[in-house]
Amino acid sequence: MRVLVLGAGQLARMMSLSSIHLGIEVLAYDVSTKQVINPVTFEVSNSTLEQEVERSFAITAEFEHIPEDVLAICESSGKFYPGARSIATGGDRSKEKVLLDEAQVSCAPYALITEKSHFLAAVDKLGMPLVIKTCQAGYDGKGQWRLKSEDQVERVWSEMAGFIESGTLSAPHSIIAEKMIPFDREVSIIGVRSKDGECKVYPLTENQHTNGVLTLSIAGKEKAAIQGQAEAAFEKLATQLNYVGVLAIEFFDVGGQLLVNEIAPRVHNSGHWTQQGCQTSQFENHMRAITGLPTGSTSLLRPTAMINVLGQESIPHTVLSVPGCSSHWYGKQAKPGRKMGHINVSADNLHQLGERLAELADILPEDDYPGVQDTSHALILN
Repeated sequence: MRVLVLGAGQLARMMSLSSIHLGIEVLAYDVSTKQVINPVTFEVSNSTLEQEVERSFAITAEFEHIPEDVLAICESSGKFYPGARSIATGGDRSKEKVLLDEAQVSCAPYALITEKSHFLAAVDKLGMPLVIKTCQAGYDGKGQWRLKSEDQVERVWSEMAGFIESGTLSAPHSIIAEKMIPFDREVSIIGVRSKDGECKVYPLTENQHTNGVLTLSIAGKEKAAIQGQAEAAFEKLATQLNYVGVLAIEFFDVGGQLLVNEIAPRVHNSGHWTQQGCQTSQFENHMRAITGLPTGSTSLLRPTAMINVLGQESIPHTVLSVPGCSSHWYGKQAKPGRKMGHINVSADNLHQLGERLAELADILPEDDYPGVQDTSHALILN
């Protein structure tokens, strides 16, 4: 059985590695070079997109910003999961807001902006502070502004206007302004929906970000009430999209009430912990779902933390001396801020997880791995 992944990065790589024992062969289509490659060995194939679409049993994607012509070819095959609508919704915040409204899932108050009058009306209606995001082409904290006072309005608008003007008639650009909500923490839910509509959801994950990029995730802390809110949101959104595969939803936790920040129609960075924390990882469950295989358990086996490796030349081998620790390297060329790999560490309980994170904090420099030491202290004292 062959699966084609649109995108040739680390998510395609991990989907491939998780599928070998299922007898699934994975190839990836690099949309920038228009080459078909093996996402593990990086060997380049001489086949075309159209040929691989014909040969593949199923087609999926590892990211949202896929050219419309590529989406159209894959969608017309009838093999593309989770489908063009889901991918387009995840890649455009204005479509995402429409989905949330249709599914009656809560998010922060917002306004769509395509011209200056909309911007001024949003400031008047929503008040300040505002967080302002591009609807298209924004990720990992990019394409965002913070508006805190009246004296910033003209400067922020001039930067926003440049993005809006860079759109075209066939691909217009827009911006979302959201009321800045004071939140207690950021959390995410990862779930999988099969072709027959069965939903399974992983435990809620607590996430820490640095400069808009995920640096640390913890799974195994949640109580039933807040988990139930997240599961209800997942089922509503996955059903509304007639979704097949793994879907991630990021939330703000505001005093125990969850507000959706954004969705990702794919396997997700905040779900990497499932490789060691669950019987069936998010990567394997995604491949099972899109190929029609029964999905596996999403229950937590043990509390687990995931630490992102950003911009580093390597992961110190000494991390493997920490019990319950595993190292995942993506094989990419190092660049500042680039996701180069991740470290998972598991334990029998949260206190022990804190102790193991403390051991890792002695190995990993705080400047390169922010939050590890503070999180270890919080878990030990909890």
